[in-house]
Amino acid sequence: MTQTSMEPSGVTGNVLRLPAGGPRRLPVAKWAVRAGVTLIYLFMLSPLIFVVWLSFFKDAIITFPPSGYTVSWYLNAWRNAAFANGFLLSLQLAACAAVGGVILGVAASLALARYRFPGRRTLGNVLLLPLVVPGIVAGIATYLFYLRAENTLDVDIVGTFGGLVVAHICLTIPWTMRLVGASLAQIDDTIEEAARNLGAGPWRTFWRVTLPMLRPAIVASVLFSFIVSFENLELTLPLVGPGKTTLPIAIMQYLEFNLDPTIAAVSAAQIVLLGIVMLITDRFVKLSQVI
Repeated sequence: MTQTSMEPSGVTGNVLRLPAGGPRRLPVAKWAVRAGVTLIYLFMLSPLIFVVWLSFFKDAIITFPPSGYTVSWYLNAWRNAAFANGFLLSLQLAACAAVGGVILGVAASLALARYRFPGRRTLGNVLLLPLVVPGIVAGIATYLFYLRAENTLDVDIVGTFGGLVVAHICLTIPWTMRLVGASLAQIDDTIEEAARNLGAGPWRTFWRVTLPMLRPAIVASVLFSFIVSFENLELTLPLVGPGKTTLPIAIMQYLEFNLDPTIAAVSAAQIVLLGIVMLITDRFVKLSQVI
């Protein structure tokens, strides 16, 4: 007896074959998604793009559309001694604050994550206060504290480079604690216990086991601490002295009497500098794994 085939036309065997890789999206939907993502990125980057564009305007008074383009504002910023000195001071200050803040922040994060002691929660909240206290309030409080310390110790603190470094270290510690603390919470304690059971002491365990696992968080902490210190204005303003002006303060002082695109040129240079720092950092530690 011959079996009658009941298969629908266009179907081979008993299995309905679909295109490899599943259903394909329509090209229109695909390009619409790409266009939407591109518009979002342009919206987020529009302030940076506008500042860089503005730095090439030819007119001293900003007008739209510009009458032409020039690079003379970059030369004007380069010849300004206040910008040059402020840039060097900000660079040195940010480097010192990033290194000091990361060292103390890593130590504080390890102490709070690995040990239990009275006042642990209070200490953690105090170290994180710079994240919630307004910058100008922190600057005035630090200034008053420095004045009291000067009267007690009979030494100059306000207006010195050392005083600025200490204040900026206090500003950068919370960033390290947040990033390193989050990484410590994801590290399995049994890995460190295994290293100690195999004969490694506390220091060797930290140097050979814990520190390599914290490397992405530490690199990200250095990056963010450098940026926060380099661009800080509110905390730094009450603490600077003669000859100790940072770049953000030099920009503010320039704006008191001038409104030309020189400030845009200085800002564009900062954008390029910080962009290079992030690219170099991403070369060694992928920021997408940390942020």
